[in-house]
Amino acid sequence: MAGKKKCAKPKSREDSTIPEKEAGVVADAALATPSKSPAAPAIPGSPLLPGNFEGAPTKNSSSSYLTGSDPDISGDGTEVIKTDGYLEDHRDYFGWRYAHFKRWVRDIELSEGGIEKYSRGYESFGLHVTAEGVRYREWAPGAREASLVGDFNGWDVAANPMKRNDYGVWEVVVPNTDAGEVAIAHGSHIKVTFVAGSGERIYRLPAWSTYVTQDLSKSPVYEAVFYNPPNKYRFKHKRQTPAKDLRIYEAHVGISSPEGRVATFGEFTRNVLPMISDLGYNAVQLMAVMEHAYYASFGYQVTSFFAPSSRYGEPDDLRELIDTAHGLGISVFLDVVHSHACNNVEDGLNQYDGTDHCYFHEGARGRHELWNSRLFNYGHHEVTRFLLSNLRYWIEEFGFDGFRFDGVTSMMYKHHGIAYGFSGHYNEYFTGNTDEEAVVYLMLANYMCHKLYPGFVTIAEDVSGMPALCRSVSEGGVGFDYRLTMSVPDMWIKLLKESRDEDWSMEQIAHQLTNRRYQERAITYCESHDQALVGDKTLAFWLMDKEMYTNMSDATELTPTIERGMALHKMIRLVTCGLGGEGYMTFEGNEFGHPEWLDFPREGNGSSFHYARRQFNLVHDEMLRYKYLYRFDRAMMRLEQQHAWLSAHDQWVTLKHEGDKVLAFERGGLLWIFNFHPANSYSDYRVGVAWAGKYTVALSTDDPQFMGQGRIDTSVAHFSTPLEWNGRPNFVQVYIPARTAIVLRHED
Repeated sequence: MAGKKKCAKPKSREDSTIPEKEAGVVADAALATPSKSPAAPAIPGSPLLPGNFEGAPTKNSSSSYLTGSDPDISGDGTEVIKTDGYLEDHRDYFGWRYAHFKRWVRDIELSEGGIEKYSRGYESFGLHVTAEGVRYREWAPGAREASLVGDFNGWDVAANPMKRNDYGVWEVVVPNTDAGEVAIAHGSHIKVTFVAGSGERIYRLPAWSTYVTQDLSKSPVYEAVFYNPPNKYRFKHKRQTPAKDLRIYEAHVGISSPEGRVATFGEFTRNVLPMISDLGYNAVQLMAVMEHAYYASFGYQVTSFFAPSSRYGEPDDLRELIDTAHGLGISVFLDVVHSHACNNVEDGLNQYDGTDHCYFHEGARGRHELWNSRLFNYGHHEVTRFLLSNLRYWIEEFGFDGFRFDGVTSMMYKHHGIAYGFSGHYNEYFTGNTDEEAVVYLMLANYMCHKLYPGFVTIAEDVSGMPALCRSVSEGGVGFDYRLTMSVPDMWIKLLKESRDEDWSMEQIAHQLTNRRYQERAITYCESHDQALVGDKTLAFWLMDKEMYTNMSDATELTPTIERGMALHKMIRLVTCGLGGEGYMTFEGNEFGHPEWLDFPREGNGSSFHYARRQFNLVHDEMLRYKYLYRFDRAMMRLEQQHAWLSAHDQWVTLKHEGDKVLAFERGGLLWIFNFHPANSYSDYRVGVAWAGKYTVALSTDDPQFMGQGRIDTSVAHFSTPLEWNGRPNFVQVYIPARTAIVLRHED
């Protein structure tokens, strides 16, 4: 069916981030600084007002009015300029944007009683069991008539008509039976039917459905199910406050089995969560949870925003998964798709009330030309209620601890990043290209999450490098905690595809890994689900390719290709985790070098599940070499757990030697030394260090337990010499073999 598959993201994937030096933090003097932007043009017209309130929107713009009851947002939104002088030319823009945000907050206070109540729409909209019966409410302003139909009333459109209020909200109560029982049976099918403005009768799934199912033997169209189990799951553990040093395991429940089928929430709970815990990751990021009609869309064509995908089980099965993760000390993040919605009509939000513009902008502005999907009207009061309530629902009803917002670049710009290459010039961010309604919605979402749930984590998938994206809303930023460093995996793939090992630039690697905005945290990774998709290759496959089919057994020859691939796989992951950001992420299976690629069952591959699975069994086969990479990843995560370098503030790149292919840096009280040279090993190699005293080996990629050659004696201690080297007051001398990395622990 058309419009269900998400197309590839825009090709311009450079993070145009601007490095700035802070004493002791990402202090690499070679990093570039931006050219100053010319003064931005004045913003035309008067500030936009959020419209379509339940009641007239206010036009009061006084600062005392806008501050409202929250002193945390009493500023003018220009605090961010103090630490980024290049924003000075855009001071008026930041003041205007912040006033727009505060006007939303204040008007919500007056019309709804505050954002806490406003974002609880899931408690009043949709279907709810009350003492009198099942109450159903739906917003459909373009409809002339509405009624609730289903198995419970024989699909009789006249049996349960709905009444409309002045704001386009329809309501009905289905009374209990004479015996006092709920009239709609748990598990029965339901729909809402409207008479559109044209006079046509249309049928839709309730927009706030919490459980929808698909029977492909009958139709690809989803059916809404009344979900009212007699014994709802009861949580045993409280929500987690995510760690400051995030080690994220990105996962897709459906592919989390070696078998060629859709795996379940229950199987993930029993089989995958213990492995994540064993590896040492402290957060799991779940993809494709929000219901999506087309499995091959990877979950990015959402049809029912409040329903966990029934492919994997019932909502209570997801609750048990999250509760079990919390019991293991693992935070759980949801991949949120608020950047667009599936184009489907019968089981989606498109043309919901018979109009083109119920939840979305009408016309071209409401359509994404690459993804063939619909774009939300973030400036509408009821649409914003729907989206903010969606976030609250996943937190309150399931216990999620954080969100990864997908497609943030598409949201923030009118061009959606399509055929647009960001250069880092500040006028690209703060003039006519920006979709201010979407940016302010993101500010509201972050404000709400952090205000109501202190410690909650939000992550932005953004390729544009927008300044202040990850600064707090109170300072005038968009409010995310982290952005994804999407250019880092691109760098690794480009090196492997286009450069010989001996041509790798230590300067380029160090620059790309440290090129992030001052005071804005980043989640870094070597590869995510994007790199695993069909049409691309994982790092392991780029490194070892067809020999993964023939030479990954200990009983087979250790070929130069496999030896190189195993060595670089470890080094790439270690340097990325050590130098690349304030959080680290892997995609499931890639930590042990999962072979092949990821491809969901679709018409083009004969609906095969062969590549839509994760072969965790490879790790447990003692004859195979995958176990070595698994062990190394576990050792790396355990070392981070001990030293928490991801949240440390002492990062310093000390050496980038192009001839020797040696890169060294300090972080988290550790000294990191990488020899990327394919052939040269170095004895008594000098590396400058800040700290005097004794050093011991904390981790070596050359350790035999990781399929190294055992050339590093991990029992040998190293002692510093008090002479300046590499701009540091001391140096140590080490043996560093070719294609090897060592991490030294300062003992004093």
